[in-house]
Amino acid sequence: MNEISQQIAALRRDYVAQPFTEDSVSHNPFTQFQHWFAEALQAEQPDIEAMTLSTAEDGRVSARIVLLKGVDERGFVFFTNYESRKGREMLANPHVALTFFWNTLERQVRIEGTVERVSTRESEEYFQTRPRGSQLGAWASPQSDVIVSREVLEQRLAEVEQRFQDQPITCPPFWGGFRVTPERVEFWQGRESRLHDRIVFSRHNEDWQISRLAP
Repeated sequence: MNEISQQIAALRRDYVAQPFTEDSVSHNPFTQFQHWFAEALQAEQPDIEAMTLSTAEDGRVSARIVLLKGVDERGFVFFTNYESRKGREMLANPHVALTFFWNTLERQVRIEGTVERVSTRESEEYFQTRPRGSQLGAWASPQSDVIVSREVLEQRLAEVEQRFQDQPITCPPFWGGFRVTPERVEFWQGRESRLHDRIVFSRHNEDWQISRLAP
């Protein structure tokens, strides 16, 4: 075992959070998520909206961090380039997973479900709330494509800046939102001796079944 591997193996952390029980959990996973999100926000958890998006095409899984931009009873929303790798994979296989890790509160939320595009109107409305630089970047970047240099990207940006000079920037037709409709949501609370609390919601038609999982 090399030195780095030894250092990794020696890392230890015990979790000392309060119990998370069936009596304390909401009967609705969206309500429970919003409650935990508010507590993480109050605890000043960095990058609270960051989540790992896992996709799969032809049995090959890929993952990356994206930012949550909305949540309600319909699902969890984020925005991206539809022609990016993740966009292509989601359109080919709508089964995805999201993972939040809020280390400040020793909590994790895992979401499994199916994804679909939000409406064009939703995408356009959100796009207009973005900073102008981010709007220009959405047009300039052929996301996930191979480019020969940084200069190519900067040249594309200059061209877009010239195109939209002194005028509003429209939402690109290849850019917009996805909504993940959950079928399963697990709330994980770190506990002592690795005996963590795991409460999972599983959708059955229009109802949610609540179960406890062994750590």
